[in-house]
Amino acid sequence: MTAAAASGPSLSGPSPAIETKTVNYSDFISPTEELIEEARSGRMFILVDDEDRENEGDLVIPGQFATPAAINFMARFARGLICLAMDRRRVEQLGLPLMAQANGTRHATAFTVSIEAKDGVTTGISAADRAHTIAVAINPEMGREQIVTPGHVFPLVARDGGTLVRAGHTEASVDLARLAGLNPSGVICEIMNDDGTMARMPDLVAFAQ
Repeated sequence: MTAAAASGPSLSGPSPAIETKTVNYSDFISPTEELIEEARSGRMFILVDDEDRENEGDLVIPGQFATPAAINFMARFARGLICLAMDRRRVEQLGLPLMAQANGTRHATAFTVSIEAKDGVTTGISAADRAHTIAVAINPEMGREQIVTPGHVFPLVARDGGTLVRAGHTEASVDLARLAGLNPSGVICEIMNDDGTMARMPDLVAFAQ
C-alpha cells in the first residue's frame, strides 16, 4: 500500500517532444509521517494501492472530520462509493452483520449491511444526512439502538492487525487515523475519471493538484 497526499507537489507541464522525460510517479508519494499529520489536521488525502492489486486511489478523511462539505466533495469529485471504515470492535458494538458470510469478491472487502442514523436524518442520502450517520456510527457513546439498516452509508470492517495482515484502503485509513490519535475510522471513496473509468496514478497526481 502506497500513499500520496492530496496536497502533493505540482506536476510541471510537458517538455518539448524532443526532450520528453519519463515521469517518476514515486516522487509524488508522501511519507507516512506526512499522511499522519494530514489526518490529524482533518485534511483529505489520497491512498494508492499497488499496481498488482486494485491499482486504485481512494480519497480519504478521518471519520471524525467527515463533515457534510467533505461528503459532498467526495460525491462530486471522487465519484466512487462512499464507505465508512471501522475497526472490528466498533462494528461488533453496533451489531452489524457482514453483507455476505461467504465473501466471493477478489479482495474480500468486508462490507457490512448498510446503515442510517435512526434520528436526525431525512431520506438519508444527502451529504448532511450521511455525515450525521457517520458521526453517530463512530461515536463510542452511541449504541446499536441509534442505528438502523438498511441505509445510505456503507461500513467496512478493517482486519485486526491492519495493513500488516491486509494491504487494503480500509485497513490503511483506520491505521492512519489511529496513528494520528483520532477515532479509529475513516471515510473512503474511490476516485473515478470524468468518463467513468478508474483513476490511475497519472490521473491521481493531476487530481491531487
